[in-house]
Amino acid sequence: MNKILVALFAAFVIIQFIPANLPVVVKKNKDDLIATANVPADIAQKLKTSCYDCHSNETNYPWYSYVAPVSFLVSRDTREGRRKLNFSIWNNLSKVKKAKYLDNINDEVTEGEMPMEIYTYLHSGSKLSEKDREAIAAWADNYAESLFDD
Repeated sequence: MNKILVALFAAFVIIQFIPANLPVVVKKNKDDLIATANVPADIAQKLKTSCYDCHSNETNYPWYSYVAPVSFLVSRDTREGRRKLNFSIWNNLSKVKKAKYLDNINDEVTEGEMPMEIYTYLHSGSKLSEKDREAIAAWADNYAESLFDD
């Protein structure tokens, strides 16, 4: 049993030297959704708290993001989140693409798929109430409709 614990500890120490390659953090993004669109303050705060760590270049990495094997999961989830939707490049998107993303936001938030349960477990302030979910969904619908009011 002692040898197993030593081997596990040694493996844990060794994997700390394998880089997780966490995605780069950029705090000022000129094409960011909140910087370029008229997002109500309460919605902007909810998006920042519940979405931006995975869906923007403004990720706040907590201490455990630097400890393997969790660092590998955080890196993967952040890359995947940014690939699916990155609020930091919002102003570069076409109206059709924005409308599609807003529709997806409505669906994911309404169905309770986002934010992910594991994320809200580790970030208690990110959990959305039913009222929050309804507010974000209504905002997403209204914003999507307004894109084509020209």
